[in-house]
Amino acid sequence: MKFGIITHAIHKQHSDKIYAYEPYVREMNLWAKYVTEIKILSPISKEKQTAIETEYTGVKVKLEKIPSLHIKNIAYALHNILYIPLIFFKIIKFIKNVDHIHLRCPGNIGLLGALAQIFYPSKPKTVKYAGNWDPNSKQPVSYKIQKWILSNTILTKNCKVLVYGNWENQSKNIIPFFTASYKKNEIEIVKTKNLSSVIKFIYVGAFSVGKQPMLSVKVIEKLCNQGFNVQLNMYGNGEKFTEIHNYIKEKSLENIIVLHGNKPKIEVKQAFKESHFLLFISKSEGWPKVVAEAMFWSCLPISSNVSCVNYMLGNGSRGSVLRPDVNIEDIIFEIKRYLNDEKKYQEKVLNATSWSREYTLDKFEVEIKKILDINYE
Repeated sequence: MKFGIITHAIHKQHSDKIYAYEPYVREMNLWAKYVTEIKILSPISKEKQTAIETEYTGVKVKLEKIPSLHIKNIAYALHNILYIPLIFFKIIKFIKNVDHIHLRCPGNIGLLGALAQIFYPSKPKTVKYAGNWDPNSKQPVSYKIQKWILSNTILTKNCKVLVYGNWENQSKNIIPFFTASYKKNEIEIVKTKNLSSVIKFIYVGAFSVGKQPMLSVKVIEKLCNQGFNVQLNMYGNGEKFTEIHNYIKEKSLENIIVLHGNKPKIEVKQAFKESHFLLFISKSEGWPKVVAEAMFWSCLPISSNVSCVNYMLGNGSRGSVLRPDVNIEDIIFEIKRYLNDEKKYQEKVLNATSWSREYTLDKFEVEIKKILDINYE
């Protein structure tokens, strides 16, 4: 089977190896076990491989280039208008030459792919919708259009759309799904973390407006000013990194807040093991892997009620679910509840760890095989 991936994810090719964002490639390498060849249609970068990227393995992979589509300003928008027809027809040609279409959404490339697949009703398709599928959430118009096309069984045939969360009143091609980061054989006992010494917090994710990393910084700053022995380790990079770096320096917070930048999976894994709390108040998510990974290593999430987070955290039985627009005082109040009741903290940690360890890469692979083995109608 020639498995054709249409994605906005940036890919890189050095020698005969193809690289992309590690969690994404880790997933695609599992799909690759059940196909004979992978063809990828995506934007390509000539930059060097970074610490958070890895290579495709286990199957022949071919890479075809399309331009990126960004709408940052009017100049970018006009630039995109010129490229859209070219990209669309490249997608059409690409689909003709594969046996199975695998579309990654949401995104501008995803929107064009969703439109192009309409012309191939008999060709088997899977869509991984990695964004927020919540029907009641506020989202860009392009995302809503993608969701409408993918949910419409007249326009989108022979397709299984994998979404995060179990939502009511969905069409028959919408399948609740999950993602995973660790194998079953990686499970190990994590030493009990008491709250009597330094309270370690962790932030893992993009330093972007939507992820609100500065909120985590200011929470730790205020807790420190109130006399609490706290520490925050932050992993990731992005547009807000310099601003946060400057703020930490200006406020002389270097001793309690450490910016690590992007680090390999194994380093972040160790950091989860050593941390008491994940502090991650994001405004938009799909299946936030950082929340599941924290739970896996007995690090209790304090997160926001977006997408399927409330489901993941068991309505608050496996962590704290706060509003995305929550203020600093309310976050601090929630943290103090744990510091004043360690028994409740330990109970939730146990619940979180037990739940997250049900979602391993082994189980993920079994579910992928089921998806590919489905007899399409």
